[in-house]
Amino acid sequence: MAFDMYTEVEEQTPFEEERQKGFSRSESELTHSITDADKESIDEGKLVSDAINQNLSSFNPDIMIEQMVKNFSLAKSMYGDSIIRRISGYDSSYINKNIRIPEFARELRNKLKERLQKLKDNQVIDSDGSFTDKGYDLASFVLYMEELNNIIPKGMLGEKIHKKANVYGDASDTRGYKRGDRFRDLSLKKSVRQVIRRKHTSLKEEDLVVYDRKSRGKLSIIYAIDASGSMRGQKIEICKKAGIALAYKAINEKDEVGLLSFGTDIKEKISPTTDFQRLLRAITMIRASMQTNIADTIMQSIDMFPRVHSTKHLLLLTDALPTFGDSPEEETLEAVSMARTSGITLSLIGINLDDKGEKFAKKMAETGEGRFYVVKNLKELDKIVLEDYYASI
Repeated sequence: MAFDMYTEVEEQTPFEEERQKGFSRSESELTHSITDADKESIDEGKLVSDAINQNLSSFNPDIMIEQMVKNFSLAKSMYGDSIIRRISGYDSSYINKNIRIPEFARELRNKLKERLQKLKDNQVIDSDGSFTDKGYDLASFVLYMEELNNIIPKGMLGEKIHKKANVYGDASDTRGYKRGDRFRDLSLKKSVRQVIRRKHTSLKEEDLVVYDRKSRGKLSIIYAIDASGSMRGQKIEICKKAGIALAYKAINEKDEVGLLSFGTDIKEKISPTTDFQRLLRAITMIRASMQTNIADTIMQSIDMFPRVHSTKHLLLLTDALPTFGDSPEEETLEAVSMARTSGITLSLIGINLDDKGEKFAKKMAETGEGRFYVVKNLKELDKIVLEDYYASI
């Protein structure tokens, strides 16, 4: 059954405890790859990240100036406020007022050339203005740190556990001793308290207390991001950060995370894995363009899940109805049905969908026996993505 959900994740895990958990190695490796993550490096990483989200792969100062002079509104749409501000040092509204003044245009051209030369000197872009591996590393690092700094202090990385008894699980609540329980699971302190409370003169079998070990089910989840043209800019950035939060949490919990980005065709495909840095780099590199082919995305995901027995879940984010194919909606529902037959559940997060889009998205989630979430405020997206993860384990 599908549910409409405006969700909130409970605060469960303190900041310091979460930062000291199993991802310290990956985090240190990322940090080490950036020799000096000072303010300048972070600003450069943010600039590259913004450019990718605007579907840019290089910078050329002469072309930028020409576009700004000819049609500033179009240039602003192409580059976005953040890139214009970071690369020029001026607010876009100020540039718009003064760009046709020859002296200002010359000054701006010089500023752009100086800024881009600095990026070349720092090996963030190459001689052609294209982004280098270091530039992409900086962008990945910035996305990673921004999202963790957002979600960890808010306690959004709590854990929900299946109550299926398993001696290999973690010690959690306690219960009375039963024959067959392991000696190592005995809680001596609580057993002694039982003796004192019951005023027994010796420890009896009925006083014994053991830890009730609980385990959580194995989960493989694929995070599928709509990378069609309408997702360009802030939408795709926030979807990326939510994906980073999911990968961080799920892999830390020994689950596997895969990635699909889709437009007219599949742009990026990673089968469920525990390789966080590979996922981080791939998420960072996603660009938005073209139409929305949801049916092919679902069909591709079927072959990406492992064949071993585990919970298989596809989480799909989109801001539009499927638009690719002769009968896109019918083809999409057929794909969802095939995925469900293959043991895969599907949840869908709709970003500012219209009424028709919401109706179809609900039908998809119902067919996939997952959940449907409505997102009106993009700042809530990472909470919703994590909530769907918790609901799936």
